[in-house]
Amino acid sequence: MASVNPEATEALIAPPAMVPAGDPVNCIQTRQIRSTVVQDDQTIDFRMTNGQVFRNTLPNRCPGLGFSRAFSYSPTASQLCSVDIITVVNQGAGPTRGASCGLGPFVPVKPAEGG
Repeated sequence: MASVNPEATEALIAPPAMVPAGDPVNCIQTRQIRSTVVQDDQTIDFRMTNGQVFRNTLPNRCPGLGFSRAFSYSPTASQLCSVDIITVVNQGAGPTRGASCGLGPFVPVKPAEGG
């Protein structure tokens, strides 16, 4: 039987500890998004080209998001906003559309002390 690293398991259960680093914003510029990291069914970190990280906590769980770790969106103009909808992209025999879910506000964050 394989052993399980409790710290690795915890990382799969809870998003990394982050603390707010400013006031929430309703929109971010899509051209400034360097990468995204899906933490779970309700949390996405948007890493920007300037190194800033915005954490978006969806108002509700988005089924399959944490498992597939992939999503698509159609931004409003050149921005991704809290009123926009993301769609889970399920990987497998071929990509298929999953649940569609609303975003929340974008909160600038930084790693928690000691985290």
